Amino acid sequence: MAVSTEQKRATFRKLHDSGCFVLPNPWDVGSAKALQSLGFKALASTSAGFAWSIGKADNQVNVDDACDHLAALCNAVDLPVNADFEGGFAREPDQVAANVARGVATGIAGLSIEDSTGDKAAPLYERALAVERIRAARRAVGDSGAVLVGRCEAFLWGLTDLKMVIDRLTAYAEAGADCLYAPGLKSREHIAEVVKAVQPKPFNLLIGATGLSVAQAADLGVRRISVGGSLARTAWAGFMKASREIAEQGTFTELGNGFPGGELNKMFG
Repeated sequence: MAVSTEQKRATFRKLHDSGCFVLPNPWDVGSAKALQSLGFKALASTSAGFAWSIGKADNQVNVDDACDHLAALCNAVDLPVNADFEGGFAREPDQVAANVARGVATGIAGLSIEDSTGDKAAPLYERALAVERIRAARRAVGDSGAVLVGRCEAFLWGLTDLKMVIDRLTAYAEAGADCLYAPGLKSREHIAEVVKAVQPKPFNLLIGATGLSVAQAADLGVRRISVGGSLARTAWAGFMKASREIAEQGTFTELGNGFPGGELNKMFG
């Protein structure tokens, strides 16, 4: 019996109440089903991983593509799915709200809204506008039960003023974000300081190839961990290594490192 959207959202909200959980990031239906089979309690989409899977660069996917992708993920698994909803696919709060409403309608259990503009000259939206965008997203989420995540992208753009990041995150919390996220934080000191500043609301930590363990992050008060496009990049690494060997050397030895097809058939069967 399929798990309803309402059940997924209730389960997801409960996960944020205590402890620390990992929501790894699949990029398509197959990777989502594989992660479900490994026992994870929730998943998160990855804008980059999905974009690469359809031959686009990150941040070049439109809201139509994103919503179709999210609906497919939600329909494929019984787990809650948190959407990487980029910047809401719009600048103005009213349009962000309209797009968020579309996102919620796909069946997701949560979604994040970023404050980055994509413009290197002015990488973050002005604070007042950024806060209003979160407030608009909050209105669109309404009483659906979906979790709204407010993201400050400062560290990813080389803006490493922690006080500014904390100021924005706390403002996003006041504007209605249920969970806060500042990708790019690396030091334990920074993570602990942000966790303390946004409490009692949960903080999402991004961990890539290196970083803390789940237990170490939990000790700092982190409530949830995601890995962004890292799993997708790992899969692409194997694909590109084998493909380049064939193209450049005319040999096929890397194909011997592939995951067994029989096990894949068993998993998806």
